[in-house]
Amino acid sequence: MRVLVTGAAGFVGSHLQAFLRGEAVEVFGMDLPGTSLASGEGITGIAADMNDPEAAGRVIDAAAPDRIVHLAGQPSVHRSWAEPGETLRTNVLGIVNLLDAARRRGLQPAVLVVGSAEEYGLVEPSQTPLVETTPLRPSSPYAVSKVAQAALARLYGPAGGMRVVLARTFNHTGPGRGALFAESSFARQIAEIETGLEPPVLRVGNLEAVRDFTDVRDVVRAYWALLGSGAAGAAYNVCSGRGRSIREMLDMLLAHSKEKIEVRVDPERLRPSDIPVQVGDPSELRAATGWEPRIPLEDTLRDLLDDWRRRTGSGAPAPA
Repeated sequence: MRVLVTGAAGFVGSHLQAFLRGEAVEVFGMDLPGTSLASGEGITGIAADMNDPEAAGRVIDAAAPDRIVHLAGQPSVHRSWAEPGETLRTNVLGIVNLLDAARRRGLQPAVLVVGSAEEYGLVEPSQTPLVETTPLRPSSPYAVSKVAQAALARLYGPAGGMRVVLARTFNHTGPGRGALFAESSFARQIAEIETGLEPPVLRVGNLEAVRDFTDVRDVVRAYWALLGSGAAGAAYNVCSGRGRSIREMLDMLLAHSKEKIEVRVDPERLRPSDIPVQVGDPSELRAATGWEPRIPLEDTLRDLLDDWRRRTGSGAPAPA
């Protein structure tokens, strides 16, 4: 079986490729030119920009995939406010070019298009946990781009005889997470404080928001399971079903450090439209695949902090 992973050099893409090493598949990992693409036994790297239809065609020609996991795109809500045009262009045109290239070549791979819980937008806490039939009210340029991406995938997939499955993934984290995201920014700051690179002051945004976090290593298992048994055209929440406040996440990370650290709110870290509560219901995913999360959040955050310690060179051990 040949599997194409777009956005392969990214956070989730790298974990997915690591997971697929244990499967009987040949992996083609695509990402932008200049990114660090994995290669080796069973994995072939392909440099391309999905905004370019001709480049998308070359990727499909090289991979001739039986399955596709589409991860490529601009993944940040915060960045989408600064660069809305770039976010819409990348996230919307990318899926059109990819599926159109497969359709023109007569290929019919199973395709997983990875969206986001941000598509649900602003909801009342009484409406949680969110189910797949909850109306979509996107409240950021990023969320709008993901709603459009899913709509186009549903259109282009059947036109080419492809089984397209949609994932609405809630917050996920783990080793390798970029510092643009709250919990990873906290872990990075703690690691830098431990090694003396920064003073003992940790800057935060809104700590009261509640999110549904899952370990990225559990998330990629869910993606693979959905490719195998997800229904054509259906959307599935990928989440744990449990809400945690950002403050709780911060407290867990601080508990793994011996440093005395002051926490300060930084107005620059507050979003223009922060969603107060975002918790999902994974029942449909569970029914379709039997998937359950395996890694406790406390272990995920410890692994994330240890990863930042390695990246910053602090090497500080977690307290017993």
